[in-house]
This record gives sequence, structure tokens and C-alpha cells, in this order.
Amino acid sequence: MAAYSINKGIGKPAEFYGLKSQYLFIFAGGLLSVFIVFVIMYMIGISQAVCIVFGIVTAGTLVWGTFYLNDKYGEYGLMKVQSLANHPKYIISRLRIERLFQTKRKEVNP
Repeated sequence: MAAYSINKGIGKPAEFYGLKSQYLFIFAGGLLSVFIVFVIMYMIGISQAVCIVFGIVTAGTLVWGTFYLNDKYGEYGLMKVQSLANHPKYIISRLRIERLFQTKRKEVNP
């Protein structure tokens, strides 16, 4: 009979150096966009020193910000914060008080 090892990582979120799930996409997408902007700046003719300083400062800020959000909000916390922004602060009902408590009656046509 063959012995198979059990993969114990099934069902766990993707993780890379402590970054979990959505933060990986923010991190990877951000670094890719910083690289693309760096290349465009260099091809336009901006000084090489300025491009390098821009790339290092922007990438460093992105890395720090991503790890900060990961520590502050956790795996699903950022989605919860975004969802709270989409909820209304309060619900307005412009009906008169009497209309709120009336029940609708069905009319039966003979």
C-alpha cells in the first residue's frame, strides 16, 4: 500500500512573508506599477539619479504601508473597513408616522 503525505495547507489563505490574501495583491500590483513608472520616467529622459531615488522612496513607502495595513487590519479587516464606507450612516423614511403603521389591504374584484 502506498503512503501519501497530507497537505496541511489546504483551506489556508495565501501568505508571503506575513502578508496575507488581499495585501499580496496590493503589494505585487504596487511594486509593478512603481517599476512601470520608473521605466517610463527613465525613457522620457529624466535624470537617472532622480528615477532611482523616486523608485526607492516609492517602493519603500509601498512596502511599509502594505505591512502596516496588514498588521493593523489583519486578513479580512481591510475589506470590513471598505464595506463600512459603503453603508449609509442612517436611513431616512419620509412617510408620515401614521402611514408606517398602516397595513395594506388587498382588494378583491368580484
